[in-house]
Amino acid sequence: MYTLPKIERFNQDVLSKYHIYNSVFITLPFDSIDNTGVLLPLFTDVCDTGFKKQETPKEIVNFFAKRYLHNASETDKIDLMFRFIQYIERQIVLFDAIEDAAFPAVNNMEGRGSLRDIKEKSEAKDKEEELIEFLENFNVRTVLTAHPTQFYPGAVLGIINDLTDAIRKNNLLEIKQLLAQLGKTPFIQNEKPNPFDEAVSLIWYLENVFYETSGEMVQYLQKNIFHGKSINNPLIQLGFWPGGDRDGNPFVTTEITLKVAERLRTSILKCYYIEIRNLKRKLTFSGVDILVSELEYKLYRSVFYSKGEIFITLNEFKSQLNKIKQIIIDQHQSLYLDEVDALLVKVNLFGFHFASLDIRQNSKIHDAVFNDVVKYYLNYDSSVFPENYFQLTEEEKFAVVSGISGNLDAKVFDNEMTRSTIESIQAIKTIQEKNGEFGANRYIISNNESALNVMETFALFKLSNWENPSVDIVPLFESVDDLQNAHAIMEKLYTNPAYAVHLKNRNNKQTIMLGFSDGTKDGGYLMANWSIYRAKEELTQISRKYGIKAIFFDGRGGPPARGGGKTHKFYASLGPNIENNEIQVTVQGQTISSNFGTLDSCRYNLENLLSAGVTNQVFNKGQNVLTTDEKDILDQLAETGYEKYLSFKNHPKFIPYLEQMSTLKYYAKTNIGSRPSKRSKSEQLDFADLRAIPFVGSWSQLKQNVPGFFGVGTALKHFEDNNQWDKVQSVYDNSLFFKTLLENSMMSLAKSFFPLTAYMKKDPEFGEFWQIIYDEFLETKRLLLKIAGHKTLMENYPDGKASIDIREHIVLPLLTIQQYALLRINEINKEEKPDVELIKVYEKIVTRSLFGNTNASRNSA
Repeated sequence: MYTLPKIERFNQDVLSKYHIYNSVFITLPFDSIDNTGVLLPLFTDVCDTGFKKQETPKEIVNFFAKRYLHNASETDKIDLMFRFIQYIERQIVLFDAIEDAAFPAVNNMEGRGSLRDIKEKSEAKDKEEELIEFLENFNVRTVLTAHPTQFYPGAVLGIINDLTDAIRKNNLLEIKQLLAQLGKTPFIQNEKPNPFDEAVSLIWYLENVFYETSGEMVQYLQKNIFHGKSINNPLIQLGFWPGGDRDGNPFVTTEITLKVAERLRTSILKCYYIEIRNLKRKLTFSGVDILVSELEYKLYRSVFYSKGEIFITLNEFKSQLNKIKQIIIDQHQSLYLDEVDALLVKVNLFGFHFASLDIRQNSKIHDAVFNDVVKYYLNYDSSVFPENYFQLTEEEKFAVVSGISGNLDAKVFDNEMTRSTIESIQAIKTIQEKNGEFGANRYIISNNESALNVMETFALFKLSNWENPSVDIVPLFESVDDLQNAHAIMEKLYTNPAYAVHLKNRNNKQTIMLGFSDGTKDGGYLMANWSIYRAKEELTQISRKYGIKAIFFDGRGGPPARGGGKTHKFYASLGPNIENNEIQVTVQGQTISSNFGTLDSCRYNLENLLSAGVTNQVFNKGQNVLTTDEKDILDQLAETGYEKYLSFKNHPKFIPYLEQMSTLKYYAKTNIGSRPSKRSKSEQLDFADLRAIPFVGSWSQLKQNVPGFFGVGTALKHFEDNNQWDKVQSVYDNSLFFKTLLENSMMSLAKSFFPLTAYMKKDPEFGEFWQIIYDEFLETKRLLLKIAGHKTLMENYPDGKASIDIREHIVLPLLTIQQYALLRINEINKEEKPDVELIKVYEKIVTRSLFGNTNASRNSA
């Protein structure tokens, strides 16, 4: 029997099941919810029809109340809106669970981008040896971050997990019970989680998804490509930011950092312990049983009785497993050898650290801390810094910090930020003693603007009595200017004797982080992505010149506006002029649960990332090279889009529009994450301090998705107006990079819905500003369809488009309610005596509706 097309598999396994199970959910008898389940479909139809008639959210809500609620008071309407929000939140969970359960049916797990595909291609193209060499030196590192754009309470996460299993088994009775449980379980956390809570939530994914998936992938490669030989290279690595990312999160303390590192260690030891217990039931034969029992006992004590004490070293653990393996081979006909190999693979991947805890801080904080440190030494030890240090030029300071050392005590500083920054550096050494070097061996400098930023950070390590720190200093380049200057900064570091020695101690590898999120916020969609591409080329060239292996670490978010979308296609398209030793990428919020939340989706997406590296380096080696002419065209497109975006960003109504017409200020009121929505504490909104998540998320809640398309239409139209369309068309047809860039922008357009906010065009203050956005949307849509040769957006991803359409349909009432509440807040504020309590109620509606809208989009912030 032939396999159905992907869209038909989606309709059969996702859409049909959703309609069936949703009808069950809507008819469940909840005492407290009355007839909400009956009224919600009616309200959805009224919203759908109303927006087609160009009605405002206020007109839609009032029409519905008049027709179906019979003389309803404002209190009655508010009560129903809250009940609708609760229902829709649960419908989104149901759809997520159905989509997760159907993942292996909808997606071809053995198709393009899979490990099997890699193996078969290498055989067909006679590239097996080349593939082996590549896999011995390549790494994929997924770094889970603390950006909490989809943090359900633990009870809800448990229901989602159970519901997915029940749907996969088609167990209707269990599904009905779980839907009833879902209806009665609170979705809202009463208190904000602290960074440790966030870490624990993410460690669940490490234990239950990444542990199994990564191990199975590497074992498959060992058996089928390496012909049974062990891969010594940790091919799949995990990174971790909760508890280590201090940039802008004042709640991360050194105590939390150490606590998270300990939790990571006990979590991986617990995984090993469970696996050893299972092995003990199988390895019951002579000469092996005692060795297994010893391991079980030592792991048990290390996990459950340790108080930080470890009763077995990593080397001892590996040695004992290898001893068991050899006895099985020599004396017991390799019985259960696969199971022992599976555990050895995981021990080689995860050590005693599980995931590397990255420490991150902003360069502006470092400046203040370093000044504090210099003042301390000038007062107490004049031999370290010259008295005129603060009067020196940057070049002279660079020379001074290159040769200093000391033994700082963090406790001598009164300033809390100085104390905690020094403590965080010293905590890395403590973590390495317990978890091994990979426990924490990277220090990331956000907003890195100069070589001095790096050298001052490096000097803080040397001043902490760490002569040769086993730590990578990772500059993060984010703004357009910093990206364009990054290669010059790195050259200055490479030619510095002290830093050159440090790099030699680090195997001549330099990790460089590039920020898609803040790059887009700063320079718009085209300029940010093209600046990062250009920066990678220049950084590769300068690194190769000095014999340094550049490792690029991409700070990507979920949506296309933050570097998300079809990520693996970007990596497959990079070509030989961009170093491709590793794929390192941040994964956050909804992207963790949607792309890596189940064993199937995690395997599929990890294999695609690995395959992207293989495609670029092995199968398409030397391809995907942009010509000088193509680069000139992309330069012009980026520059034209940048000018359009800058004029938009500098519009006098830009900040007021976000403050007054969007949900921006409501992100700070949610209890979904521990960190503030902006870096500074000032009441005044400063664009530079605004974090990427609330910025991108606010446009997403408006269904305008500006950061994912604004400037693209103008840039393309420039070539159309100058009769040079054939040039951009040629780049689109020949460059996978450019095609992927525009396809991801199409996703942003597909998730936009301007009828929702069309009422704003009549607003006396913001009408003209709204029109600017809408005109650019229409122009971008027209020209993206033209260049792709499509009639509709995402035509070549029908299943992806179908998923977006159903999700948008589910949240349409939620979006309408949110806009209605925002309109009412503005109306009440203009009254002579505003009802403060009523404003608070509507503000609560706006905040509550943020969750469902964000979760439904899966990659909106």
